[in-house]
Amino acid sequence: MASSFPFAKALLLLGASFAAVTAHAQMAANPAPAGDVRAEADRMAAAMVARMTLDEKVDQLLNVAPAIPRLNVPAYNWWTESLHGAIGTLPTTNFPEPIGLAATFDAPLVHEVAGTISTEVRALHTLRVQTGRTGRIGTGLDTWSPNINIFRDPRWGRGQETYGEDPYLTAHMGVAFVTGMQGPNPDLPAVIATPKHFAVHSGPESTRHAANVFVSPHDLEDTYLPAFRAAIVEGQAGSIMCAYNRIDGQPACANDLLLKDHLRGGWGFKGYVVSDCDAVKDISDGHKYAPDGASAVAAAIKVGVDNECHTRTLNDTAGLGDRYHEALRRGLISEGDIDHILVRLFSARYRNGDLPGLSARTASAVPVSQIDTPEHRALALTASEKSLVLLKNTGILPLKPGLRIAVIGPLGDATRVLRGNYSSELSAPPISIVDGLKQALPGATVTLVPFGKSFTDGDRVPTTALRAPDGKPGLLARYYNPVETPPKSFAPDTFKDVTKAMRFSTKPVVTRVEAGVSGANLDLAKVSDHHRTVWTGFLVPPASGTYRLGMNGSGSLVFDGKPLVDIAGAYGSLGTFKDVTLEAGHRYPVTVTTDAHVGGGADLVWKRISTNPDADLRAAAANADVLVAAVGLTSDLEAEETPVKVPGFEGGDKTTLDLPPDQQALLEAAKATGKPVVVVAMNGSPINLAWAKDNAAAILEAWYPGEAGGLAVGNVLSGKVNPAGRLPLTFYKSLADLPPFGDYTMKGRTYRYYTGTPVYPFGYGLSYTSFAYAPLDVTPAAGGAEQGLRVTTEVSNTGKRAGDEVAQLYLTFPDVPGAPKIALRGYQRVTLAPGEKRQITFDLSPRDLSAVTADGTRLVMAGQYRVSVGSGQPGTDVPVRSAGFKAAQSAPLPL
Repeated sequence: MASSFPFAKALLLLGASFAAVTAHAQMAANPAPAGDVRAEADRMAAAMVARMTLDEKVDQLLNVAPAIPRLNVPAYNWWTESLHGAIGTLPTTNFPEPIGLAATFDAPLVHEVAGTISTEVRALHTLRVQTGRTGRIGTGLDTWSPNINIFRDPRWGRGQETYGEDPYLTAHMGVAFVTGMQGPNPDLPAVIATPKHFAVHSGPESTRHAANVFVSPHDLEDTYLPAFRAAIVEGQAGSIMCAYNRIDGQPACANDLLLKDHLRGGWGFKGYVVSDCDAVKDISDGHKYAPDGASAVAAAIKVGVDNECHTRTLNDTAGLGDRYHEALRRGLISEGDIDHILVRLFSARYRNGDLPGLSARTASAVPVSQIDTPEHRALALTASEKSLVLLKNTGILPLKPGLRIAVIGPLGDATRVLRGNYSSELSAPPISIVDGLKQALPGATVTLVPFGKSFTDGDRVPTTALRAPDGKPGLLARYYNPVETPPKSFAPDTFKDVTKAMRFSTKPVVTRVEAGVSGANLDLAKVSDHHRTVWTGFLVPPASGTYRLGMNGSGSLVFDGKPLVDIAGAYGSLGTFKDVTLEAGHRYPVTVTTDAHVGGGADLVWKRISTNPDADLRAAAANADVLVAAVGLTSDLEAEETPVKVPGFEGGDKTTLDLPPDQQALLEAAKATGKPVVVVAMNGSPINLAWAKDNAAAILEAWYPGEAGGLAVGNVLSGKVNPAGRLPLTFYKSLADLPPFGDYTMKGRTYRYYTGTPVYPFGYGLSYTSFAYAPLDVTPAAGGAEQGLRVTTEVSNTGKRAGDEVAQLYLTFPDVPGAPKIALRGYQRVTLAPGEKRQITFDLSPRDLSAVTADGTRLVMAGQYRVSVGSGQPGTDVPVRSAGFKAAQSAPLPL
């Protein structure tokens, strides 16, 4: 595959063929005719803006855009997330975290996943219209996804949201997601995609609001911009989000080089720019680039920012428009500047169907029933299976039927870890590793061995362990609306004090049985955004033992008649727990109370633990044939800007690549039992697997694999599915191998510039079968190799079972300054039966063949190249074929 327009066009054609995306496919089958769709929408938007008062105009500049009843304009909230599943206060389908999707090396799959998510986003929009919750977060027909920042450093807590460390792979995955989300006609999008965070943004989380990132012209063009260029030029994304940090002195949301020269200049972007949340505020408060709020909004507007996200809008918008009025009074911006912005914003709402009247847009509301269909659940399982990477296998895998399997480690029965970050309630019951193994190996004896206390504690109490007062599964929920107007303005940190001061009705407006404590109430039209919820019922544990019981978020828990937890947790805080001894089958009364001010919420969480884990491990090993160790991290530890500070983690980022010490000790104790140990790692970033590489019988990298992750693991470990995922990241041994975290220079980072020996290299992954490649046929374009290249080979399955192979094409460049030592420039995932052969072809464009000089010029460099195609990087002990070719002259490329 080449990163040129033919690839994007091929992906667009896929949209109409996916039966699982019913409503999305209907749009793809009947795309609007080519013509002046955008021009018509712009004219309608201009006419609308011309009828608005100045106050009405200013109110539309924030992510929460209020209704304008006299113009029949409903409220709209631009804040919608769908990183790997639609996010709203209603259960949706959850796919693997993007780093796992990248590991599939399957862009058509990512396109299909995005199309499915798009359908569910539109269904949430339908529900929003039905219930009148038009200004609620998570209900718009745009989405602030995908995250296509480069995962340059394994410490970054948000790296899990990205498609890895390689610009080429990230570009392809980004285009696949954008075109899947928007549909076949970018001028008439199903849901507008918003690549983020533009640009040069990848930690540390703790400094993002004030950091000044210095980047060379080479690294900017070579590493940090290619994926954004592809998403805009090839994917035709309708929006883009600017980042928090400064780049060479200018904040990203006030940056001339990024927003003027590249985005709207070199790339011809015609969409709208939204700020990351509080990034405009940071222009004055964090970066001190502007002296005050009015100057900050003016600086953003002048470089092309159209819509400001402010975290205060989670609670209220009072006073946020004052900065814009002040900027107008001081002549920093004009009403014409605002009009120009609003035409872009309202044009987008006409084109995505939020506002009626566009001639090419027919009524196409997606029914709510399109959320969590059987087809969507099946796709989530397929995506999870394809994301798993087999890193080591001494022959223990696939696990044989009838084995006695002991599942050890803190993540063996965990389900919250499957979802990763940026995820909402699950429609389908999540499947843990222990349950997945039981389903995949019904003839085996699968036993869970409880772990001791851990940072990873805290799974949602499942519906099966809850009983409403009438005996139904779940809890009885009562919703109470306030009897007074909520306070106009407060900071999130004072949430608990404010809600306690509010008065609520003594009579519930809605009473119903719910699956658990979640606040999933988008479907309840009678419930105010500001409300109190009281859940009552019983906790009925399935097994006797010691549990850690508590809550995440804000609220109180009364357990067995006594107060257990009363918290107002800040965003990203770890759960608050108390140890309790529970008896299987006993009914323990529980009452959970939470107050919601738009963004409030809580989880009832627990974890069964061992009070003598060493003895339990030895006893389990004595009665087991194999130990499956489920270890790793969680998205509460590696995360987005959190207050968490525990050994190995700070502020959302990692401070080590090692597993938590208690988990490493578990692995060593498991090895000492003499039984083979299969390590299943769940994490969103590279961890040090050196010990496991030397000591485990097998290693499976599972990422945060989504709602069906445990079954996917079971299917791979049992051999029902042949693993074929590949690492989208370099797995290092130590942070000592890397430059400082805050240094954005690419020298010494990622497989393209790292000169050391990794534990596992980018592109690596094993299979239960084997593959071989024929010699390469390299054919330059008629005008010479600098005009393009075709590479053809034949791949064959030389093993005894069917499986997928990921054929990867790498280039080594002429020996000139600035070129990486090696770079991915093509990949194809193919399915082959035993003995089957297939010819595969890679068409490389001049941009694929190009590298970047020290001054930031991209060109096809004259000189001798080497092209390699195989199961991974050349020189990493995998089947690879190589050939040389020469470019006669250098050929520069445009931005």
